[in-house]
Amino acid sequence: MVSRLARWRQPVVAHLPFGVVLVMVAAGMVRIAQYHWREGAALIALSLLAAALLRAVLSTERAGLLVIRGRAVDVAYYSAFGLMIMSVALTITGGPFH
Repeated sequence: MVSRLARWRQPVVAHLPFGVVLVMVAAGMVRIAQYHWREGAALIALSLLAAALLRAVLSTERAGLLVIRGRAVDVAYYSAFGLMIMSVALTITGGPFH
């Protein structure tokens, strides 16, 4: 019984970093839906930067669904997209429906 539980827990723990990033993105989408689009975009950007940090510090086995390509490529893309979205969120004035 213990080995069956250990085999079930291992995949769940391996995908926990992706779950953390997904919860952050969901929080950003909620803020966007509440017409706080700048805060929502900043949360999504922070989630991508968190994904880059998690991908950089965790092993390939522990990073789970955050692994797409090699570690350096993943960190570079997550960081670049996060910084691009953050720059848009911080620099655009007005916003939708203004």
